[in-house]
Amino acid sequence: MPGIVEGKVAIVTGAGRGIGRAIALMLAQEGAKVVVNDVGAALDGSGNDIGPAQQVVDEIKKAGGEAVASTVSVGEPQNADMIVQAALDTFKRVDILVNNAGILRDKIFHRMSWSDWLDVITVHLHGSFSMSRACATHFREQNSGSMIHMTSTSGLIGNFGQANYMAAKMGIVGLSRGIALDMERFKIRSNAIAPFAWGRMISSIPTETEAEKERVARLQQMTPEKIAPLVVYLGSDKAEGISGQIFSVRNNEIFLFNQTRPIRSIHRADGWTPEKLDAQLKGAFAPSFTPLDRSGDVFSWDPI
Repeated sequence: MPGIVEGKVAIVTGAGRGIGRAIALMLAQEGAKVVVNDVGAALDGSGNDIGPAQQVVDEIKKAGGEAVASTVSVGEPQNADMIVQAALDTFKRVDILVNNAGILRDKIFHRMSWSDWLDVITVHLHGSFSMSRACATHFREQNSGSMIHMTSTSGLIGNFGQANYMAAKMGIVGLSRGIALDMERFKIRSNAIAPFAWGRMISSIPTETEAEKERVARLQQMTPEKIAPLVVYLGSDKAEGISGQIFSVRNNEIFLFNQTRPIRSIHRADGWTPEKLDAQLKGAFAPSFTPLDRSGDVFSWDPI
């Protein structure tokens, strides 16, 4: 029986390890030909290693699939065209883009440097734009295509020490929505996923106390392989009509996030002054203010 993405060509960035690797493997298992892009950098973006991408390619080929490695960084705009061209040269087309590549430079805000900020924004947000833009022309010409972008509940909700990462991941939400609106007429879909998965980006959580050890044990149930099915589905023709949405996957749970809309309003026929705002704004709006929650405060129950 043919897979759900049989005959399609997919590009997966950051596909050498973790979530990206799991996505690339399942896309291949479901019949797609895959460009496995990964620069092989450390978690903070330093260094490079062609090994991880090639290992995933070898694994796909061993299982009878088709894949090619790409080891250039999505952080360099000109590389996006090179990555797409690798798909065209090898497989003659491109149908699915998964923007998964990312790095972390966690710092409490008053200690965050410009390079901590810029490097994270460059890989996550600029990289997602460059790859999406490079694919968009080809998707438009063939009147089809699906883009899946990785956001995070750190951006959608919040987390300590991640202002750079949060800004990048919320930027990706806007990018995905903008693509969905602009490209709908060409039957191109764009969606965002906030994944929960145990991997390099959360493996540094301390395990000094029993409570911390128990928490980590629960988090380790959330394997990267749990993210892949939704990505593959959204990349398939079966997901027609689903675009501009924000999903999340946590172990066996799949969530659909709401998107920002007005929730309360106040008005005065005679207009506002600072003094009038002081008299009314807090009383009217404070009950509806969004608290300074972190992701763990909102997702407070154990993964199912």
